[in-house]
Amino acid sequence: MKAVKTTVWDPAAYLETEEDIAAYLEDVFSTNDAGLIVAAIGDVARARGMSRVAEEAECGRESLYKSLSATGNPSFETILKVLSALGYSLKLSPVAASGT
Repeated sequence: MKAVKTTVWDPAAYLETEEDIAAYLEDVFSTNDAGLIVAAIGDVARARGMSRVAEEAECGRESLYKSLSATGNPSFETILKVLSALGYSLKLSPVAASGT
């Protein structure tokens, strides 16, 4: 049996337009999975250039890589700063009541 060669898929490589990025973030936020959301924000930051994002978010580049990694645990303040540096903000909307 021949071994199958695989490569790591990097979403950041496919986030080429603002529409791509917005759709990606919207889809990921709809999961309500905090770890996935943090990873997606990291993907977008890498696609845009982590150094630039870190500078605009007033964070260290290395610490931002670590915070937005799969094992990272960024503060809410960091998330808000990074989203702002990426040109996004959070908008709240009511959740429909169950059974209505």
